[in-house]
Amino acid sequence: MPVSRINLRRGHTAAYLDALSAGLHQALVERFEVPADDRFQLIQQFDPAEMRFDRHYLGGPRSADWVLIEITAGRPRSADTKCAFYRRLAELLARSPGLAPADLMVVIRHNTLEDWSFADGRASMLP
Repeated sequence: MPVSRINLRRGHTAAYLDALSAGLHQALVERFEVPADDRFQLIQQFDPAEMRFDRHYLGGPRSADWVLIEITAGRPRSADTKCAFYRRLAELLARSPGLAPADLMVVIRHNTLEDWSFADGRASMLP
């Protein structure tokens, strides 16, 4: 039940955004134990002046094509699961839309079941 935010520089084509979305979802299903029909993503594009980042901190060099993916997940995953997910995501996004692995940053946050209401004003994950 993750919710993902894809943050990137403004100006990419719809096909590029579709490829980011598809690659992220595929990696979540394959390596992050997410059901195939559990897809909730927000894509936000920023003007270049609105994205400030270090081009070399713990990786890089990063280009202007830097993408930050933020994932809020309802339950913790093991370090091995997360590492496998990071590798698969980088591999898929390098293939399509051609994102350099150095330009991919991922942050995962966890919360609890009562933090989710999918519809109808109910805590959807609680009995």
